[in-house]
Amino acid sequence: MAAKIFIDGAAGTTGLEIRERLAGRGDLSLLHLADSERKNPVARAKALNEADLVILCLPDEAAREAVALIENPAVRVIDASTAHRVATGWVYGFAELETDQRAKIAAAKRVSNPGCWPTGFLALVRPLTRAGLIPADFPLTVNGVSGYSGGGKAMIEEFEKKGSATQTVVRTYALSLAHKHVPEMQVHARLAHPPVFAPSVGRFYRGLIVEVPLQLWALPNKPLAADIHAVLEEAYRGRPLVEVASLEETMQLKTLDAEALKLTNRMKLYVFGNDKNGQVRLAALLDNLGKGAGGAAVQNLNLMLGLQETTGLM
Repeated sequence: MAAKIFIDGAAGTTGLEIRERLAGRGDLSLLHLADSERKNPVARAKALNEADLVILCLPDEAAREAVALIENPAVRVIDASTAHRVATGWVYGFAELETDQRAKIAAAKRVSNPGCWPTGFLALVRPLTRAGLIPADFPLTVNGVSGYSGGGKAMIEEFEKKGSATQTVVRTYALSLAHKHVPEMQVHARLAHPPVFAPSVGRFYRGLIVEVPLQLWALPNKPLAADIHAVLEEAYRGRPLVEVASLEETMQLKTLDAEALKLTNRMKLYVFGNDKNGQVRLAALLDNLGKGAGGAAVQNLNLMLGLQETTGLM
C-alpha cells in the first residue's frame, strides 16, 4: 500500500519543490487540500492525522502549531522550518552528518530538515571537528553566496517583480550576527562558540556556494591541505549524494560557479589549499532548493519509509 504523504505548506517555495520531486511516484499517495481549506484548522488537522508522513513547509510558529494538531501517534513528521533544528526529541535530517545518522532518521518519528547554509557548513566542518583537526573552541567563519530563492516568496518577488525589481547584483545580509541558521551550525558541528556567518545573496534564482576559510598554521596539529582532504574524502566515501573533488581537480580550477549543481540534489566539496601559507578555503557547492531543502526532505522521507535513499532524486 502506498504511504500517504501530506505537505502542509505545499504552495510555498520549498513545498512546491518537494511536491515536484514526489509527483508521479507510485509508492506514495499525496493528500491534497483545496485552496479554500489550506488555512482551515479543521481540514488541516484532519489531513495531518490521516497521513503516514507529514512534511511541514511553514514559518516557524505555524510549524509548531501544526505539530500540536497531530494527535495520531503513528504520524511521522519532517519539518522544513527552523523551528525544531536544535530541539530536544527531534532528529537532525542531514543523513551524512554522522556515521549513524541514516539509522537515526530511519527510526525517527520527528525529523528536522537542515537549512541550506548549515548543510554546506556542516558537511565541511563536522568531519574535521570529529577527527580533532578543528578544536571545539576554534574561531570559525562561514561565507558565500546564495540564489535569491533562498529568501522565499518575498525575496523572489523583490528580485523578479516587473517594474519594481531590485537591481542588486550581490548584497550581504545577516549583519546583526544573529541569523537563525547559526544555532544549528554551532550545535551540530559541536562547537563551543557560534561561527561568524557572513552570507550574501546574488541575482540568480537557485544555487549556493558555502565557504569556510581556515588558517591551518593556527590549528593545534598544523595539518596540510591533503590532511583536511583525506578526512573529508573518508567521511563521504560511498555516500551517493555527496562528492569530494580530488585535489588534482581542485588545483585545475580557477573559479566556482554557484549554479553548477542547480536542479540536482547533490553536493560537491572542495579543498583549495596553499601549504606554503598554511591556509585553505573549504567550499561546498549545492542547490539551495535541492540538497539544501527539497532534496534533503525527500531523502529523509525515503529513509523514514524504508525506501532506497535516492528514490526520486538526481
